[in-house]
Amino acid sequence: MRAIARRLRSIPAVLLAAVLLTLLAPIWMALSAALDLGRGRRRLPTARLLAFAWCWTWLELAGVTAAAGLWLTGRRRDLGAHYRLQRWWAARLMGALRATTGLRVEAAQSADLQPGPAILLCRHASLADSLVSAWVVTSLAGMNPRYVLKRELLFDPCLDVVGNRLPNYFLDRGAADSRAELEALRMLAAGLTDDQVAVIFPEGTRATPPKRARALAKIAERDPQRAERLAPLGHLLPPRPAGSAALLDGCPDADVVVAWHVGFDGWDNFGAILRRLADRPRPVEFHTRRIPRAEVPSGAAFAAWLDAQWLQVDHDVHQLLTPQGTP
Repeated sequence: MRAIARRLRSIPAVLLAAVLLTLLAPIWMALSAALDLGRGRRRLPTARLLAFAWCWTWLELAGVTAAAGLWLTGRRRDLGAHYRLQRWWAARLMGALRATTGLRVEAAQSADLQPGPAILLCRHASLADSLVSAWVVTSLAGMNPRYVLKRELLFDPCLDVVGNRLPNYFLDRGAADSRAELEALRMLAAGLTDDQVAVIFPEGTRATPPKRARALAKIAERDPQRAERLAPLGHLLPPRPAGSAALLDGCPDADVVVAWHVGFDGWDNFGAILRRLADRPRPVEFHTRRIPRAEVPSGAAFAAWLDAQWLQVDHDVHQLLTPQGTP
């Protein structure tokens, strides 16, 4: 009943937004362009962001309509059909992002995700990370993902309807009993096949300097040595090892793929996105490194291993963001 009540709010809201953005397109296009030009923003970032929102609303409705069609034809449990729908949706959204903002994503190492089973540990830096990773996993690597996502993302109708029909888990980050959440992650990873990958964002939220400082302070209260070890982090947040360890426990044969990107740094809220879009955005570089399972420790040693991986990723991100020739 809770899901039905949520969808009775979210789907009509997206429909209303789509209709209004369509009917009022001449007005918001002109006003947003005038606002941008008045502020000296010649690339019209406000107009571009509204144009993407316009595309997003209709793609959401198309996805929900397709999902309803699968339900009406008795294919609610057809995983293959829903994975194809997910692949179509992510690809169309990425196309809309390129067309409206000029943003391109380069992922030359996507073959690292093949074959499964694999556990993908992704850096989390922006509002678009879930979309980009879904596009890389499904369209470029041709794999079927099982996602660990925060429950707040259920406000998105497609993620809510299609995401709950696929083997994903929407994590309650405020759960009083984390044991049930971790057991659900073990079950999520169990039975991963050679065309599947489980995806998690070990940082748990988008990285910002204040969040990094708060996270390190909390760690210092419990484990000063770990806080000291992670103090050099300058771009990423300290990873939370429990969720990643639970996925690995659920699928003992899975390799680990660590993924990071640059180009979305600072895209952590809508104001920051507008500032970034005011200039021509640099291509987003999506990088991966595959680690054989035999090289991944288990038990208590896993947390230290994950910290070392995250420090390496932080260094790699810094190198990619630092102009050549700068010390």
